[in-house]
Amino acid sequence: MSKKFHRAFGVYGIISHHDRVVVIKKNGGPYINRYDLPGGSLEDGEPLQNAIVREIKEETGLVPTQLDQLGVTSFRFPWQYKRWNYNQHICVFYEITNLNGKLTSQVTQFIGQDSLGALEIPLAELNINNVSPLVLKAKDFLEHGKVFDSDDWSYDEWDVLDQSVFEKKS
Repeated sequence: MSKKFHRAFGVYGIISHHDRVVVIKKNGGPYINRYDLPGGSLEDGEPLQNAIVREIKEETGLVPTQLDQLGVTSFRFPWQYKRWNYNQHICVFYEITNLNGKLTSQVTQFIGQDSLGALEIPLAELNINNVSPLVLKAKDFLEHGKVFDSDDWSYDEWDVLDQSVFEKKS
C-alpha cells in the first residue's frame, strides 16, 4: 500500500521554567490522551505571530508578550485518518520568554478546542509513551542548550492512545 499523507500545519510554543515545560492535555487528533505543546492551526489568513499568541491563550490561559521563532520542522508517522494512512505534521516552533496571565488547568471548551487545560511537567517525566513528538522536540531543545535542530523526525510506528496519561496529574 502506498503512503497517503494527511498534512497538518501549526504554530507551537515552548514555555519553560527551570527544568519544567508547559504542556496541554490533548483531546483530539493523533496525540489525543497525551501531553502536547500549546499551539495549533491558523485561522483563515491569520499571521503566524497572532496565531501563536491566540492558541497559547486559548489552551493555557497564558498570554505571550515576548517570543522568538526558532524554526520549522515536521513529524511523519503512520496514522489511519479518513482516507490517509500517514500524517505529516509541519510545525513552526517559538520560544516564549515572557508571559502574562495564569496557567489554567481547565480551559473553555468550544468547537476546535483540543486542549483540556495546561500544566507544567518536569522534563525528566516526558517520554514517547506520554507526549507528542512536539514535546520531545521541545525537551531536546531545552536539554541541549536551546539549540533548535530543524531536521524532520520520522516514526515507523505511532500509537494513538485509548486512555489518557494525564488522569492522575490534573
